[in-house]
Amino acid sequence: MLHHASLGVSDIERSAAFYDAALAALGYIRVWDDIRPGQTGQAIGYGLPGGGDKLAIKHSPDGQRAPGPGFHLAFAAPSRKAVDQFYVAAIAQGGSDNGRPGLRSHYGEHYYAAFVMDPDGHALEAVFNSAE
Repeated sequence: MLHHASLGVSDIERSAAFYDAALAALGYIRVWDDIRPGQTGQAIGYGLPGGGDKLAIKHSPDGQRAPGPGFHLAFAAPSRKAVDQFYVAAIAQGGSDNGRPGLRSHYGEHYYAAFVMDPDGHALEAVFNSAE
């Protein structure tokens, strides 16, 4: 249904470091970027190697606010280990804990996820929903 999602970020360099590290743990990379220090309209797109962007971060330094409660983005992880690595990388790059890695049986028997907030307060999840 969705082609891609975009998030406004207040500091493109800080957010690039965060998303580069956290998404690399899940196998996602920068598929394009438009970085022009000091200029408006900077952005970075992330997706699978060789593919298009599924997430874009856009520099919005003035009045940037994360969506409120009830909104989050969930990224597909290739394994439980990748979920763990996503969490560690996200926290190391300035994210905050919003739910340590673990089984979430209320979502399903094999639903393994971790929840973080990015440096701008966007709620993110990495999930692996399969028996290993």
